[in-house]
Amino acid sequence: MSADARPLGPWAWPAATALAGLGALLAFTLPREALDWQPALALAEPWRALSAAWVHWSVRHLVMNLAGCALLGLLGWRARMMPRGVLAWALAWPLTQFGLLAQPALRHYGGLSGVLHAAAAIIGAHLLAQRRDRHARGIGALLLVGLIAKILWEAPWGAATRAVEGWDFALAPAAHATGALAGLLAWVLVGRQRSRPRNDKSESTS
Repeated sequence: MSADARPLGPWAWPAATALAGLGALLAFTLPREALDWQPALALAEPWRALSAAWVHWSVRHLVMNLAGCALLGLLGWRARMMPRGVLAWALAWPLTQFGLLAQPALRHYGGLSGVLHAAAAIIGAHLLAQRRDRHARGIGALLLVGLIAKILWEAPWGAATRAVEGWDFALAPAAHATGALAGLLAWVLVGRQRSRPRNDKSESTS
């Protein structure tokens, strides 16, 4: 039985988003500078590509990303995301932060928003690939188009951070772009893998 066919398969995605949120809650009590992304330490401390997503600069920042986890958890569950999608998200997680090496002016980064953009891209690609479900393909296309429009509007090729009136933290547009790109790349890489049928005898010997 493949991983996607197991009874707990449909719950893998919401479980993953719940763990992402729980990690952020736990990390909020720890020193941020010991966990956040710093391009100068990317090679010496590569684990920051994982831990940085759990770092948040304020309560508002944390609450907004926890809401994003809940929303994408529900959306992924409704989209019937299976463990293969969780594997793609796990691959996209560090790629999101390593992609920030293209924006060296961002000397410190923390937050789930980048990997949440990766999750949204994976869900959109998953829905768009549903050949027998026109409704799902339409939702997937709208999700991906909306994601692209949002990233272009944020202009990730410009300033490293962008202040938003009323917010006590700044956006990092490059993280949203690298997250979406990492999500799509990871989904393509994982999606190309296919399990060999049990009754495949193409390599049998006589």
